[in-house]
Amino acid sequence: MDTNKKVVDEVTGYLRVFEDGTVDRTWTGPPELGFLMESVPPHENFKDGVAIRDQTIDPKSGLAVRIYIPEKDQNGQNKGKLPVILHFHGGGYCISQPDMYMYYHYYTWLVRSAQAICVSVYLRRAPEHKLPAPSEDAYAAFLWLRAISRGELSDQWITGYADFSRIYLVGDSTGGNLVHQVAARAGSDDIEPLRIGGGVAIHPGFMRSEPSKSLLESPDNPLLTREMVNKFMSFALPVGSTRDHPITSPMGPEAPPLANLTLPPMLIVVAELDLLRDGELEYIEEMKKAGKEVEVMMNHGMGHSFYFNKTAIDMDPETASQAQKLIEEITSFMNRH
Repeated sequence: MDTNKKVVDEVTGYLRVFEDGTVDRTWTGPPELGFLMESVPPHENFKDGVAIRDQTIDPKSGLAVRIYIPEKDQNGQNKGKLPVILHFHGGGYCISQPDMYMYYHYYTWLVRSAQAICVSVYLRRAPEHKLPAPSEDAYAAFLWLRAISRGELSDQWITGYADFSRIYLVGDSTGGNLVHQVAARAGSDDIEPLRIGGGVAIHPGFMRSEPSKSLLESPDNPLLTREMVNKFMSFALPVGSTRDHPITSPMGPEAPPLANLTLPPMLIVVAELDLLRDGELEYIEEMKKAGKEVEVMMNHGMGHSFYFNKTAIDMDPETASQAQKLIEEITSFMNRH
């Protein structure tokens, strides 16, 4: 990194923007959290119960995914085809990547428990790529799965293992917003023979231009601060847009009416102490008013994305219990839909 370059904006710990438009995402926050941000290389041999491969799915754009395959469980359960989790990472549209340890830790756990394939998308990030870039990437990955299901493309793992009638969209934080976007778009598209069993939005980044009570009053936590919300949104939103943008506020005035959308069953996971809680609760209410099938899980006493903090899971039995319950709820939701 050129230390002579002038920093023109930053998000403490996470990101620095330089005057030439380049961005440095080297972690500079508390050292004890640094390991969560470190990259885990792929391994095609089974380790921690999974094998992992990174795959470029669009040579022109460079769009890539990380694919997880679970090892057969002790009962030899996954002899048949496996459901597919299409995963969209969070990070306020500005940080995070699927190869970070925090994702590796949690999604290997989920893949083992649910006995599912996971395809996690390397989304483009702001400020270099503003909305709707990550939403376009998320849908391009969905169309890649459709092309494989139709025999138009082949992938050594997806073709061999995937049950295309059981696709589940899962996203954390702002990735939860992309669950809604991909589900809504797929609902008006010819996706055969794919079938979306459901969508899971974990602590999604739903909000309006008017700040909610939870955003103003809930405590900051290491994985989400008010500074992060405010700066990330300023970086990610297109010039001239507010937080009422259809991607940040799918229940808001600028988004298509929820009643007009064809959506699969949705599980919305809310953390009681999350800065974003009130926007999530509003989305749930508006979905119910629109007659959509929506289930809710509340993580009591927890903050935003708590389940990624492996240190807290290892040290605090309640955090560990809530993280385990979340895995169980997602697995149950997939089995029921």
